[in-house]
Amino acid sequence: MTPFAVCLRATPAPQVHSHSRTRALLVILTTLCLLLSAPAVFGCASCGCMLGPGYTPGWESQGLAANDGFRFDLRYDFLNQNQVRAGSGTVGTWPISPHEQELYTKTQSLNLTYDYSKGPWGANVQLPYLDRTHATNGTNYDGTDAGTSNKTGFGDIKVIGRWMGLLKNRSLGLQLGLKLPTGEFRQNFNGGAIAGNPLDRGLQMGTGTTDLIVGAFHFANIAKDWNYFSQAVADLPLASREGYIPGNSLSTNLALRYHHFPKFVPQLQFNARFLARDHGINASPADSGGTTIYVSPGFTFNIAKNVYHYVFFQLPIYQYLNGYQLAPHYTLSVGTRFVF
Repeated sequence: MTPFAVCLRATPAPQVHSHSRTRALLVILTTLCLLLSAPAVFGCASCGCMLGPGYTPGWESQGLAANDGFRFDLRYDFLNQNQVRAGSGTVGTWPISPHEQELYTKTQSLNLTYDYSKGPWGANVQLPYLDRTHATNGTNYDGTDAGTSNKTGFGDIKVIGRWMGLLKNRSLGLQLGLKLPTGEFRQNFNGGAIAGNPLDRGLQMGTGTTDLIVGAFHFANIAKDWNYFSQAVADLPLASREGYIPGNSLSTNLALRYHHFPKFVPQLQFNARFLARDHGINASPADSGGTTIYVSPGFTFNIAKNVYHYVFFQLPIYQYLNGYQLAPHYTLSVGTRFVF
């Protein structure tokens, strides 16, 4: 998940009374139940999840705070999926044919986020630019169906609106938006014996589908110098596109931050992502499906007035993937946020 992130602002979250917290938790739990009832068996696409669970290194990155104004964020992510996993374990060597012997999928991305808040309303636009390389030995083990690809381009744009009027202090809100099919999804392998053949749909710059995004979030102070953030977001493809429909996804985030220091804010997140099996004649449903839980430590520091820099690592602590799938050891995110 997910929603993509920017950094933290070392401003305490608004105070929330106990009855308001109860109401907030009830809204989020109700939203979770609705999202979980969406049809699908969740899991990770066969070519790997692009950026883990869409975690949020700072909830103010998407305007999820009580302050009006503009926010602009530029974030770099690095993800190298170079370990083969099946179920809850790793696979030392590939199984016998006909399973494909994928080697790695390496993704670097620049994520541009523009956000605006006014009163209880807000809007968020996210634009990723991707550089992705992939290598596979195919299924024959003799190189006759091996291939490589190195593709760059814009991914799918997300446009998400929000309403934070459930509580007077704007600490509880709902999100509704769309993922648009702006990324290329007809690219080919450009190296190896299968050069010129269509690249797997899960490796394309975009899915080709329009997705509905629905979410809820809550943040509050929990003790002196401590506050927390919780969020649940579902990504629901509305229709298939040229023989492919990505699985429904549900991302959940729970974050704690310590804002005692004026210029430095450490944070710890726990993220979970559930992805449905892909479907369609151009999908690989047997090698998709599962659950991944991450821990994401990081920090933000104020480098100038209204300018914040951040660094985060996302580390998987539990993975269960159906079939045989490539997975990363970690995800690195660094970025800068500007507040106007």
